[in-house]
This record gives sequence, C-alpha cells and structure tokens, in this order.
Amino acid sequence: MDKKTNSPDGTAIAYERTGAGPAVILVSGALSAGSSMEPLAARLSGGLGAVPYDRRGRGASGDTAPYAVAREVEDIAALIDAVGGSAALYGMSSGAALALEAAASGLPVTRVAVYEPPFAVDEGGGKERTEYTQQLSALLAEGRNGDAVELFMSLTGAPAEMIAGARRSPWWPDMEAVAPTLAYDNAAMGDGLVPRERLASITVPVLAVAGGASPSWMREAARTVAGAVPDGTYRTLDGQTHAVDPDALGPLLSDFFSAGPRTP
Repeated sequence: MDKKTNSPDGTAIAYERTGAGPAVILVSGALSAGSSMEPLAARLSGGLGAVPYDRRGRGASGDTAPYAVAREVEDIAALIDAVGGSAALYGMSSGAALALEAAASGLPVTRVAVYEPPFAVDEGGGKERTEYTQQLSALLAEGRNGDAVELFMSLTGAPAEMIAGARRSPWWPDMEAVAPTLAYDNAAMGDGLVPRERLASITVPVLAVAGGASPSWMREAARTVAGAVPDGTYRTLDGQTHAVDPDALGPLLSDFFSAGPRTP
C-alpha cells in the first residue's frame, strides 16, 4: 500500500489505487489485508479506480483502541474523501457486512456489491454467533491467538485436517499476528443475523453475489441481503466457492459499477 490517509481518530489507513476510473473501495474479510484484493483490483482497473486498503490493525495501517465498528466506517469515509468525495464499495465475506454498514450510515456511496456476507437467516445461526463471540473473546483475552484462528476456521466449516495443516504452514505466524482483528470482523457481523431493518435504509443499488458451489446457506444469506434493501439484485456465479476467482467475479462487478449511480 503506497498511500495513507488519516481516519478521524488519527489512525493511519494505508491504501493504493489501481486504474483511473470512478473509485471502488475494496473491503477485505477476516484475517485478510488489502493485498488479498489486489488480483481483483487488477481486473477492475480497466475502467474503474480500484482501491484496496489495509483495514485497521492489518498490514501497513495503524490501530487505535478501543475498537468500534463506527471507527471502521470512519476509515471508509476517510478513504472516500481521499479518492474524490464519493465511491462505490465492494465487500468480501465479513467485509461485506462492513461495506453494507458504511452505506447504511449515509456515506457518499454510489453503489455496493458484496460477495457471500456470512449472515444467518434464522435464530439458530444467531445462537451459533453468540457462542463464537464468547469463545473468541476468551481466547483473545488469554493471548491464545493461534487457538482463536483455529476457532474461526472451525466456524467457517474447515475440517480438522485442514486446520492442522494450516498450523504447520509458513504463513501461520502471520495469521496469529492479525488474530485480534477477528474480534473486529465479529463486531461488524452484529448478532450474526441479516440486519434487515438496517439494510432497509440503504438508498443505493446493491448487488449481492454468491458462488454456485458454496454451501446453500451462503446463497440464502446473499439472496436475503438483496431482498432486504430497497434496490437489491442477487446473482449466482456458477462453479464458484467462497474463494471466488477474480476472473469470474471481475466482469460482473465491472458491469455493475460502471453503470454509475441510479437516479430515482
């Protein structure tokens, strides 16, 4: 990330811009820095100004205690100001929840696209989120960052053998280093349920996308998000999973964002 802007609380937020078109800020998900969005940014840069950034507590960005979701919304506001005063947003996974919250907060956002926001659509999923929050908070308070990452991976459905392999991988220390930000993503998810009332206040077009090869609950969550906003569209990408291929997603996002703001 070769540029920085300051959030209102003084936190430095690192970002870069690829392409010269209308700005699209790319919001990464859990345990990810802005570099995870660079392949997608490259595919959007033909007609858009893609803006990946390091969320607070990650990469080259700073962090300021205490954490609040509102501070991350302010980070996005600072980025919007830095790239011209208005922007579209794309959010991946729990980053999708943050992007939607930013739009609901009234920031100068033109359009929002999200990929597989991991919301539950029933109370059972909300209960699972409550249990995860309690366990995550305890592990992080005890400094057990590796166990916190393992807990998160279990929540996503990763099998035990995959988690064991991840612990032996050379990138595991990097995962442990950003483990405290799992609490940030968890806070952005609220109670874990689709925030229907909050989404109803979003006044710009929203595109919610899910992979055709992802679990059915992810497709249902994206479909429910699209149905909860006044101007929502749901799309499925055949053959894609949560680890979506930028080559498959890029054209869909380019078409959506290039349409610009929609007039009433």
